[in-house]
Amino acid sequence: MSRTAYRIVAGDESGVHDEPHVDGRRLTVRFVRDRVDGRGFDPGTVDSRHDLDVADVYQVLAYYHDHTEEVAEAERRRRETVARHEADMVAPGDVGQ
Repeated sequence: MSRTAYRIVAGDESGVHDEPHVDGRRLTVRFVRDRVDGRGFDPGTVDSRHDLDVADVYQVLAYYHDHTEEVAEAERRRRETVARHEADMVAPGDVGQ
């Protein structure tokens, strides 16, 4: 079966992110997918809020489903980074004190 040519840049091919994202943008596959699958936004809402074509939103979703291991690995790295730096994080209420 042939693979679709995506307008998505893999994390290991990017100079912007270490996770897949829309080419020429800083919008990650994780971010866009969360808006549709996690928050239940319509792809047309996501495209207009983030200046994308609706086709880009659907490509993100297709890329996610075709590359679940890559996306899961990027999420695992993100969680590890957050955990490593959690003690250094400042809560909004602590700013300026």
